Amino acid sequence: MKTSPEADFLRVLYQSWSDRMTANPTLTIADLRSLFDEWHQPTLEPEGVTYQSKAVAGVEAIWASPVGADASKVILYTHGGGFAVGSAASHRKLAGHLAKHLGVIAVVIDYRRAPEHPFPAQIEDSTAVYRELLALGFKAQDITTCGDSAGGNLAIATVLKVRDDGVALPGAVIAFSPWLDMEHVGTTLETNHTSDALVSKTLLEGMSGMFLGENGSRTNPLANPLKANYKGFPRLYIAAGSVETLLDNATDLAGIASDAGVNVTLSVVDGMQHVFPFLAGRAIEADEELRRIGKWFKGD
Repeated sequence: MKTSPEADFLRVLYQSWSDRMTANPTLTIADLRSLFDEWHQPTLEPEGVTYQSKAVAGVEAIWASPVGADASKVILYTHGGGFAVGSAASHRKLAGHLAKHLGVIAVVIDYRRAPEHPFPAQIEDSTAVYRELLALGFKAQDITTCGDSAGGNLAIATVLKVRDDGVALPGAVIAFSPWLDMEHVGTTLETNHTSDALVSKTLLEGMSGMFLGENGSRTNPLANPLKANYKGFPRLYIAAGSVETLLDNATDLAGIASDAGVNVTLSVVDGMQHVFPFLAGRAIEADEELRRIGKWFKGD
């Protein structure tokens, strides 16, 4: 399937990052964070969405509120970036688009990042925010956890952790191109190596090293959700692009969760790169995916 010309914007951006990282192998973490804060560029500003900076449970956050949204329902959005880069600012427009399609509000959190704060700092922050949302009066079934790449991992692991703690679970989970496998054994890491413009095994090894630090285990289910038990997990929507190296993280998750009895919807879009919904407002493929998620969320 031929992708739209607008979809190439994301591939070109990713390739520019890859080229810059290859040309400058000694980039500092501050340099990488500046680079990845360009992640907002593919996403056009969603119309009719206002933003507010307001911390939750001591975690800095950006709230996205579409005009006419049901303010009793909220997306807890955890950004991608290998647990080390990316931010609420780089992802606020994507969260705004998603919130519009779901008809709810969203809160994008700036959880603590590696390497300064290795695992489990990230999940400590996300679960603290989840609990605070409950304390603020949001009903568990009216909360949706969502994230992309490493944030997709965190959106899933947050639910696994609160389930283990006996806390009421959210109504739904959405994962865009989730990065779950900390062992780096997926076959599409090799088969899609030339088609994915950003994510390589080398990049993942560096990011997972920072994330896990000296004491983290690559098979801990809260760090590697492919090792988790999904009994009782909420309904789950997984989106991925067919040309990305992390494709089998998405397909493996769908299989594992389905086998555990979870209501799973898997959407793999031909020709699309890692976290292709970043093209919201720009490319038809992203907008159509968000419309599908909106229909799924509303039960249409």
